[in-house]
Amino acid sequence: MKVVVQRVSHAAVSIQNNCCAQIKQGLLLLVGIHSNDTSNDLEWMCKKICKLRIFADENGAMNKSVVDVNGDILLVSQFTLYADVQKGNRPSFMDAAPPAIAAPLIEEFKLLLANCIQKEIPSGVFGADMQVTLTNDGPVTILIDSNQKS
Repeated sequence: MKVVVQRVSHAAVSIQNNCCAQIKQGLLLLVGIHSNDTSNDLEWMCKKICKLRIFADENGAMNKSVVDVNGDILLVSQFTLYADVQKGNRPSFMDAAPPAIAAPLIEEFKLLLANCIQKEIPSGVFGADMQVTLTNDGPVTILIDSNQKS
């Protein structure tokens, strides 16, 4: 599982020019599910993201989590995080989980996050052609890969 975590002051997802989800201060998560991912990967990732101290404290140091600042989370499924471009110029997505596996895992991850921050998690629509807009705060962008957990 790969997640691009972006600290944002605003983020939104639109489909055919209609906004379907948006947040103010919080995290935009672009989430890729690997074909071998399990619920263990989701749980580990959820804990990592909810405890990630990337928001400023009263001294301006990155010392607070999304939970600490009562921030929101916007989740967007993005299988292209598993693009393999080593051969040729056309990406291969063989490592990305097929929709029948990825879609339920995305929903499970969404529920885990909602329980963690005690808020509803707005999201894009799985498999849809989406437009994502954001104001990256900092900018702060972090890539987390569950295959690199210890």
